[in-house]
Amino acid sequence: MSTLSERFFDQALATVQTLRTTQMGRIREAAALLARQLFAGGVIHIFGSGHSKAFAMELCNRAGGLMPMHAITLDDLNVNDIHDPMIERDPANAHKLLALHDIRPEDGFIIVSNSGRNGAVVELAAAVKGRGLPLVVVTALNHTSQVTSRHPSGRKLHELADVVIDNCGPYGDAALPVPGEGWNCCSISSITGAFVAQALTAEWVQAFLDRGERPPVLLSANVDGGDAHNDALRKRYAGRM
Repeated sequence: MSTLSERFFDQALATVQTLRTTQMGRIREAAALLARQLFAGGVIHIFGSGHSKAFAMELCNRAGGLMPMHAITLDDLNVNDIHDPMIERDPANAHKLLALHDIRPEDGFIIVSNSGRNGAVVELAAAVKGRGLPLVVVTALNHTSQVTSRHPSGRKLHELADVVIDNCGPYGDAALPVPGEGWNCCSISSITGAFVAQALTAEWVQAFLDRGERPPVLLSANVDGGDAHNDALRKRYAGRM
């Protein structure tokens, strides 16, 4: 009999395969949309609240990733209790966040939210589109279709996007049924999110190569020559990150 951990591996691998077969077209579309901003010298800003911050961490300031990636999180507001759910639900916090950062017309956005329902997240997306910036959304369509919006407009995050990528997760995120309990354990969105983030990176690298340009990929700081390589890239985007 398989253990719960073995069953989780099976479930996770099956979900990743579903992601690959159903979302690759959207990943390529999203990458192409944001590549235009990168070619124009722009920065891609990535916002995620809660555990969706992990998506921004996959893209920003890490070995193998592109330099012009900038994480924006609710932590930037420097509030006393960042785990207070009302912080994510207050639309006003979206504008406070944007005011903290250098957002330019050549930039683009990725906003990540499993539920896509909370006020600050939806307001941030509306503000991004109000500035005329391209917006890619990563969300769980299965989940968001089963909940109501907490934004005054009644809209949800995916309704504001130029491109929506479904993380293929279930309602409630937890993917593994617990025998005899009627509820699940083991969340999946961070796993599929990591695949989406790295697939976008691969598409952007290919796009730079197709233009005959060297992609601005960071090296590990723990390999010889990594610091010098990365410092040169940082000079190209000084003050933006």
